[in-house]
Amino acid sequence: MSEIKSLADQLRSKIANNGADASGKSPPEKKREKKQPDPPPVLELLRAYDLAGHKSMVHVRFEDPTAQMLHHFKMATGIEVNKVVGFAVKQFVEQNPELKTIVKQYLQKIQI
Repeated sequence: MSEIKSLADQLRSKIANNGADASGKSPPEKKREKKQPDPPPVLELLRAYDLAGHKSMVHVRFEDPTAQMLHHFKMATGIEVNKVVGFAVKQFVEQNPELKTIVKQYLQKIQI
């Protein structure tokens, strides 16, 4: 009967033993968290990309693996898919100025 302790008695004895349990063993040390590497610069560029003033919307279709990767990317980073797509298209157009030339030539033909 003397071995039966209430929960409160067990807690008091643990506190009195500075965290050691009844067997005299100390609790296992907490695992150290791995230091997260610095995020790649592209994540900072994506976070800084502002969609606040953009009102136009475009419906975009992706292959299933790409759509799933974008969904997982949003869960991992918290960056919305709209922001990723807007940033990617802007970068694509800036890196390929011939696309703007094609559009300008088309518009000139229409106005004639």
